[in-house]
Amino acid sequence: MQSASAISSDLIQAYLETEYRVLGELPFTIRVGQLGSDLLLIHKRYRVNYSAFVTAWNPYSHLVDNSTNREMQAALGDKLRKRCLHFIEGIGQHPSNKWPGEDSYLVLGLTLEDAKDLGMQLEQNAIVWSGSDGIPQLILLR
Repeated sequence: MQSASAISSDLIQAYLETEYRVLGELPFTIRVGQLGSDLLLIHKRYRVNYSAFVTAWNPYSHLVDNSTNREMQAALGDKLRKRCLHFIEGIGQHPSNKWPGEDSYLVLGLTLEDAKDLGMQLEQNAIVWSGSDGIPQLILLR
């Protein structure tokens, strides 16, 4: 995580507390800073060493209507397919439910630099990235 950021400390704390739920055949939840044995199993299954949990919803944490969010998320899915990247649908939601859940993707095999680039293209404040140790990290982008 970066030390200086344009993102408020309250928002960073909310990102740290958020549950990043991976859907699909074997659903599980990713938590920043906590070893993810299920995440490691998915990495092994797809023969990758890293992954990123990303969304196109609510750029820079400004609420956008659901229709627009869904269109942006669909465009992200199309972009990932064109890059031949495997991804699994998910949703990121804070346990307090004060902020609506955001449709997301766990993108498999995405390097940290590629994940950062993607997050910046999507105008996101942060992404969650996991390396071969299976411990998800909050990566601030601003």
